Amino acid sequence: MIAHHAFAGNPIISDKRGNLSIADLSEAESAGSLRVLPLLEGKPLISSVVLPQGGQIWRLAWQNFGVCHNALLSSQQAVNTFLAEQQNLDEEEKRISIDFSHGILSHDRLVYLGDRDGVTFCALDVSPYPIFSGTADKIAQDAKWLQGLSKAWELPSSDARVGFVDLRLLMTGTDWSDKPTLEELSIAGHARAMLDWHTQSRFCGRCGNTTVLKEAGRRRQCVNELCKKKLYPRLDPVVIMLVIDKERDRVVLGRQSRFVPRMWSCLAGFIEPGESLEEAVRRETREEVGIEVGEILYHSSQPWPVGPSSMSCQLMVGFFAFATTFDIRVDKKELEEAKWHHREQVKKALVFNEYKNQQQASALKVHQACSGEERRRGSSIEARVDAGELAPMFVPGPYAIAHHLISTWATNGPEGLLSKV
Repeated sequence: MIAHHAFAGNPIISDKRGNLSIADLSEAESAGSLRVLPLLEGKPLISSVVLPQGGQIWRLAWQNFGVCHNALLSSQQAVNTFLAEQQNLDEEEKRISIDFSHGILSHDRLVYLGDRDGVTFCALDVSPYPIFSGTADKIAQDAKWLQGLSKAWELPSSDARVGFVDLRLLMTGTDWSDKPTLEELSIAGHARAMLDWHTQSRFCGRCGNTTVLKEAGRRRQCVNELCKKKLYPRLDPVVIMLVIDKERDRVVLGRQSRFVPRMWSCLAGFIEPGESLEEAVRRETREEVGIEVGEILYHSSQPWPVGPSSMSCQLMVGFFAFATTFDIRVDKKELEEAKWHHREQVKKALVFNEYKNQQQASALKVHQACSGEERRRGSSIEARVDAGELAPMFVPGPYAIAHHLISTWATNGPEGLLSKV
């Protein structure tokens, strides 16, 4: 049985998304059935509460259209006030007023996400655009205006706190057995991916003119009457594979230089144009570790809207790949290190109580972010054996498809994989 992946299982994607118009969104607002999720620099607005039995829980802080309009006006005033107070800006920077491009908020800025139980859900980018490099850095260093912006939204209850929270922190802070919260995370990932794509697609790649939202944000179109190029949301497919040695009961795991100490994961790489998924698995394995693979088994796929900032969303496509050669030759441009790991080593790396500790620590940071508390600097997961000593290795947490590829093999062995995919 395949685990429910983070960012998958979106409950509000509907079949009618391609037929919606701005007029439909306006009609939904008039009927009181429009809900808007604000995002600031890719961070969704969420509410967090402390549970009576202990722990925290978060939910997306949906807003109505009128609250969004008022909050946007307040945020623009807060940013401009902040700029005016800066004494170290030169005369040119003092004249810069961050343009939110709203004026009066209109429905053509909303990006449709889906429907559920008669309610229409949309996302709204409340980031200050256009970004000016020097001034934006100064704004980002001072959280005063951001704190004011968080207070402009409606609270779902008196016990709740709201704030814009990083999507990766929400991911690591979500209990992977909590389906309702995983569904919230999938909606947040969808919203961020769509808004990131809109930000990256404001100009036509064919003629250079500006583009505008169409079909309630499901696509964009060039304003040039001689061009009218249609743009659709971008998706970047990636193959991720666990390379298996059947005879010796071991797998290849690699380390990138950006990984925290002792973390190992599956091999992965982007699919080239004109290449099949299976061809990409074989090529990437050969390029990264010099190993040839034969049989390839598909496991599952996972949307991944928390990758590089230049990509609005990746699609991780997971495979088991069975090696036919076994000498590892690491491409140092791709990996820092790669080696074979036997099953017992990998089982020790899958210390679930430590992943739970990481999840609970991240959940606390989520609540602190919503409460305006200073976030304490924290380290990544420190996997430990029962004796309290550091384990020699660990793998990504259950929010990542790599974890499920590795744990499926460690639990079932190569012979049991076919019945688990």
